[in-house]
Amino acid sequence: MNAPPDLETDRLRLTRLEAGDADFIVELLNDPDWLRFIGDKGVADHAGALRYLETGPWRNYREFGFGLLRVGLRDGGTPIGVCGLLRRENRDGIELGFALLPAYRRRGYAAEAARAVLDQARDRLAIPRVEAIVTADNHASRALVTRLGFRRAGEVAGAGAGEANPLDLYRLQLIC
Repeated sequence: MNAPPDLETDRLRLTRLEAGDADFIVELLNDPDWLRFIGDKGVADHAGALRYLETGPWRNYREFGFGLLRVGLRDGGTPIGVCGLLRRENRDGIELGFALLPAYRRRGYAAEAARAVLDQARDRLAIPRVEAIVTADNHASRALVTRLGFRRAGEVAGAGAGEANPLDLYRLQLIC
């Protein structure tokens, strides 16, 4: 699999998602905030998580060399969420995606992980611009992308099952 190298920050380790992460994926994708702000991906069990990994993160790894990464605590490796770059079939841009389990929110972990991913996008992958798509009522994610330097650039139509319509589009220029 053509996946980006692992990333490390002061408190986190970001690694490629593996089959052994299936139970964690079931938990994360069924979190009420994931369902509300990202959408129902139809992942109810281990087999569903493996399908999600195959058609999402692993496909992105193979086709583009990047994708959502497992975010784990450096001390002990506990998985706390996902963060990474993704490219969807129905959109042209490269997106920053992130989600954390409820117990790990509001501690700065999402910003720390996102900064590491954006640094890699600029420095290793030479990606000139990254987008973020956020529902209008997801105040925490809107605040985070704004703190990271993204600027609102309009709206896009939600295309997936459970996606709000319209969605706010943010852009960050990494390379001028």
